[in-house]
Amino acid sequence: MLQLKNKKIILASGSPRRKQLLEGLDIDFELRLRECDESFPPTLENEKVALYLAKKKALPYLTDIGDDEIIITSDTTVLKDDHLLNKPKDKADAKRMLTTLSGSSHTVITAVCLSSKDKQTCFDSHSIVKFKELENNEIEYYLENYQPYDKAGSYGIQEWLGYIAIEKIEGSYFNIMGFPVHRIYAELKVF
Repeated sequence: MLQLKNKKIILASGSPRRKQLLEGLDIDFELRLRECDESFPPTLENEKVALYLAKKKALPYLTDIGDDEIIITSDTTVLKDDHLLNKPKDKADAKRMLTTLSGSSHTVITAVCLSSKDKQTCFDSHSIVKFKELENNEIEYYLENYQPYDKAGSYGIQEWLGYIAIEKIEGSYFNIMGFPVHRIYAELKVF
C-alpha cells in the first residue's frame, strides 16, 4: 500500500515486537543491528529520554547510510510520577517496578527517528496505562514465566500481565508495545 519511491527501509532494532509491528504495515524492510551505548545525561528531563536515545541509536548508521535507505531507530521508556522505569537490571528490580505500577497509572513514551542521508525526522508518542492492584503472587508468576528484562517498566502489554492487569489505556496500544505504527506509517508517507 505504501509507496516509498525506491527507498529501502532498515529497521535498526533487535526487538521482536518492533519487527512484528513493522511487518504488520506490509512494508518490505531489513534488519540491521549495531551496538549503541544507551546512556543519557543525568540532567536530561525524564520525559525526553526516549527521544534522546532514539536519536542516539541512529548515530552509528549515519556515517555509511545508503542514498536510498531510511533507517528507523526507536526507544521506549515508562514514567511513573516522573520517575523513569527503564529495563530492569534483575528480578528484584523488575519486582520493584511492577509493585510501583500496581494500582496506578503510568505513561509509556516511545520515540522514533527516521533517518536518511539528507534528513532526519524524530517524534514521540505518549500513552497512559492504568493497572489494577496486583497481588504479590501475580507479580511472582509473571516474573517466573515471562521475560520482563528487555522491557521498559518490566512488562509487555501483549503478555499475560497485560491481559490481567490493564484496566484502561489512553493512546495507542502499539505505542505501549514499543512502536507507534500509526504514526510511523504517517511519517514515512511524507518523509
